[in-house]
Amino acid sequence: MKIAVLMGGTSAERDVSLASGEAIVKALRMAGHQVVPIDTGKGQKLLESQTEFLPEGVKAKPPDLKELQRKSKELTLRTIESFDLNSIDVIFLALHGGAGEDGTIQALLDLTGKPYTGSGMLASALAMNKSMAKKIFEREGILTPGWLLLDSSNLSHTSEIRKKIKEKLGFPVVVKPDDQGSTVGFSKVDKEEKLSSAIKLAKEFSDKILVEEFVDGRELTVAILKDVPLPVVEIIPEHGVYDYQCKYTKGKSRYICPAELSEQKTKEIQTVGLKAFKSLGCESYARVDFRYNNKGDFYCLEVNSLPGMTATSLVPMAAKEAGIDFPELVHRIAEMALRKKRRK
Repeated sequence: MKIAVLMGGTSAERDVSLASGEAIVKALRMAGHQVVPIDTGKGQKLLESQTEFLPEGVKAKPPDLKELQRKSKELTLRTIESFDLNSIDVIFLALHGGAGEDGTIQALLDLTGKPYTGSGMLASALAMNKSMAKKIFEREGILTPGWLLLDSSNLSHTSEIRKKIKEKLGFPVVVKPDDQGSTVGFSKVDKEEKLSSAIKLAKEFSDKILVEEFVDGRELTVAILKDVPLPVVEIIPEHGVYDYQCKYTKGKSRYICPAELSEQKTKEIQTVGLKAFKSLGCESYARVDFRYNNKGDFYCLEVNSLPGMTATSLVPMAAKEAGIDFPELVHRIAEMALRKKRRK
């Protein structure tokens, strides 16, 4: 197939997206496909012979959001419009965060009629909006940590907000933007006096701020590939929470795959993971993140509709344990997109 890989973009996850894109391009070429890499954040087609799009790797901190916002969102539209899609069989989305993962790109591509990888517009939007996803989890009987949603335009009554959080959630809590991924703008708050700085950080990335009960326990994730749960991965981060630095700095986290769970508990978390995936209407592939407490309860945190896809990311790690190497994995994802288009 001739496959266009969209990567980069202008979200706070730009670096992560370029790393995913680079790995996907290499793997698709290894699988025998013709690949056209496109950076939607620069409005340009990358050299087809180019193999490295982020030579220095993902830095310890996300890119400066103000700098990214200077790059007009119109670049994405111009990129799509300026590129001849007639010869393209499938568009592989290696975008993370922002317009690439919140349903915007998906809606635009729906209008072009070209098949693309991952979930559709509505499922992408729901998965990116954490509070909406949690409402659906609660309705579907999927256990998720307690939470409150704050509006950045209404934060003047600090004492009332603190009181509400203390009464409903207690401490520690997790504070994060409601519509970002890769733990961008994320803080774990152990004490009430640290709440203001955490809210300020989250506010830099979103108008809506999610304050969530912190569930003490193990960090687990379930990858879903074509409605089939893959082996469970356990993440053991150096910081105790799987933050941006622990995700993207080599040696800051350890991974166990398959996770050391009983057969019964493995089936339980995989069942809940698939239920969360389907409850949002996700398709093709995704990753569902959990906390597992000492009482044996699995708390669903979120569904990542376009998870990281470097060769060492969690979805490829789980696929490898299931006997699917990385070139075969990306090939299958591209094939699923093509078959989905044919069914329509």
